[in-house]
Amino acid sequence: MMKTAYDIIKRPIVTEQSMAAATEKKYTFEVARDANKIEIAKACEEIFGVKVAKVNTLNMQGKVKRMGRYPEGRRPHWKKAMITLTADSKTIEFFEGMV
Repeated sequence: MMKTAYDIIKRPIVTEQSMAAATEKKYTFEVARDANKIEIAKACEEIFGVKVAKVNTLNMQGKVKRMGRYPEGRRPHWKKAMITLTADSKTIEFFEGMV
């Protein structure tokens, strides 16, 4: 089954650090765990109509959490991608009002 661009890029990550990087055309997203850098770059170009220069990825470990006394569970592991756009690329409008 072919994955769509929206299957690969799940959601933007909105934190102080990621918003600061957005001013330098670096955007952070949660992506599918099995997606590679090439797929992530193509999906980003398709969804936002931008030019991607570089993609950095890292696998985030799910945190251990407890509810009350006994059962200790985990949040799911996930993958994060930092996408750097080319200097002549337009910005991603979604992040504009947040910075």
